[in-house]
Amino acid sequence: MRYFLHLSYRGTNFHGWQRQDNAYTVQAELENKLTILLKSKTDVLGCGRTDTGVHAQSYFAQIDTNKILDKNFIYALNAILLDDISIRAIHPMVEDAHARFSALSRTYRYFIHYRKDPFLTDRSYFFRQPFKPDIDMMNNFCQQLLSVEDFSSFEKKGSDNNNSICNLFHANWTSTDEGCYLEICSNRFLRNMVRAIVGTSLMIGCKKREEKNIMVEVYNKERIDLSMTAPAHGLHLWSIEYPESLFVKL
Repeated sequence: MRYFLHLSYRGTNFHGWQRQDNAYTVQAELENKLTILLKSKTDVLGCGRTDTGVHAQSYFAQIDTNKILDKNFIYALNAILLDDISIRAIHPMVEDAHARFSALSRTYRYFIHYRKDPFLTDRSYFFRQPFKPDIDMMNNFCQQLLSVEDFSSFEKKGSDNNNSICNLFHANWTSTDEGCYLEICSNRFLRNMVRAIVGTSLMIGCKKREEKNIMVEVYNKERIDLSMTAPAHGLHLWSIEYPESLFVKL
């Protein structure tokens, strides 16, 4: 049976999702603990990669096993996982369901706060400026991005994608009591894409760059030179959508 594990994790203490030889990752932690419980080597395939320090409110990973997994298994797995990871649910899936390639959309949120707050240190970006960025200008820029197809301007150098085409469904900045956050949804994201869009938005919102000049660079597929980088810890994978037909009805 193929199962999707629905989980959340705090990325502060991990070197991202993907297994690495010399660093501890979310994938490694899951595989180690699943192997203990299932008493056989268990490989886990994630819905995508997250970088060091990035969090996941909602993440899906697939495993194949001949064991029947139920609520008791969720309890047992949560009991031995690090406190930074929580299994929310386990879903039996149809045979060809794929955690990465079957996803219809992914939504990220990037959080920014304006006042120093020790309780937000590792999950939101402290904007150390004596002024607030202009949210309306940032939203105008994000609306322009909805007409873009090729997002190579926001892609990390050296990425090995076959193409940089993304279908952006929505991108919007919202003000909060602490600061603001960007919610952005697409069928796929390129490496470093969201953090680059955040940094570009801030440059426009702080009047360090003009939107029209930025958009010329985007349409020309030029790499945008960021003077304001968005650190990883403000980024959260917020939700993922799959076709209902992939979930086995019990």
